[in-house]
Amino acid sequence: MKISTKRITAALAASVLALGLFAGCTNDKVTNKDNSSDSTASTASTADESKAASAEDTDSKADDGTEKKEIEDGKVYNIGICQLVQHPALDAATKGFREKLTELMGEDHVKFDEQNAQGDSPTCATICNQFVSSNYDLIMANATPALQSASTATSEIPIVATSITDYASALDAKDWSGKTGTNVTGTSDLAPLQEQANIVKELVPDAKKVGIVYCSAEANSKYQATEITKTFTQLGYEVKEYTFTDSNDVAQVTTSACNESDVLYIPTDNVAASNAELIDSVAAPAKKAIIAGEENICKGCGVATLSISYYDLGCATGEMAYDILVNGKKPGEMEITYSPELTKEYMPERAKALGLTIPDGYEEIKADAE
Repeated sequence: MKISTKRITAALAASVLALGLFAGCTNDKVTNKDNSSDSTASTASTADESKAASAEDTDSKADDGTEKKEIEDGKVYNIGICQLVQHPALDAATKGFREKLTELMGEDHVKFDEQNAQGDSPTCATICNQFVSSNYDLIMANATPALQSASTATSEIPIVATSITDYASALDAKDWSGKTGTNVTGTSDLAPLQEQANIVKELVPDAKKVGIVYCSAEANSKYQATEITKTFTQLGYEVKEYTFTDSNDVAQVTTSACNESDVLYIPTDNVAASNAELIDSVAAPAKKAIIAGEENICKGCGVATLSISYYDLGCATGEMAYDILVNGKKPGEMEITYSPELTKEYMPERAKALGLTIPDGYEEIKADAE
């Protein structure tokens, strides 16, 4: 009997298929444990790919840990910058702010309108009112008068500030908790006053009288003077404040302070910073050591300081601005932040001229440092 070749082939194919299906069912039940590593690896690989895709589709993080979200194409944030005066510390803060915010957003998504009030508070008010009229997305206020002007100009547009020593006194805030509860947040340049006072004790151990020199028109300076007076008094010093109202009486006030004090302390103060060389022209011949509240005043007239990086402070302010504009955070709910790093610094030439011995732990301020 002839058997059709096609029938044999079809029969064999059906048998193979049946056996394959049976083997597959058996393997699913019996060999699943033996192949668990392969299955797990496949699952993990799939999960990793899914996470990667999800990360690309939603959020990512910058190198500094700041959460980054996609900014829609064509979106440009307009930022108004009001800086009180041209000064190395404030300039560094503004530079840090601009560079960090540009890094986070991308050059195509941010536009800056940077204005300098040339040390004039009424000009700060004019600048900030212009920003409000232009309906900018955010205002960065650099120094206390700039913050006060911005805060007066608007309660709606977000404000981030920097180079502010004390927000409570700057904003006349009651029951201060570290957050403003308004449209304002930012960074502070206040270095621990106890540690600043200890520098006097370390470098001028025989001093009995401390003269605090600052501008009476600056709320931040008054705050520092009041607070550090308490610390100096606890350390056993006799303390007296010497204040000038503007640059016109800086030399006269400094002369009086030198004549009546063993050592001078100058807090972070914009008028003092702008007139540091003038102060030095009085203090140097009088052989009076000046402990400064920040590095740039120290460069101009001081012998030592507890320093922070204003550039880093500006960068931190830029990160806060990004969180507000892109990540939707509310300024009033954000803590005021401080510089995480502090450095004891000194001016070697002035220390030598004054015959001071600088202990270990202080770094030289280089002549070409920025």
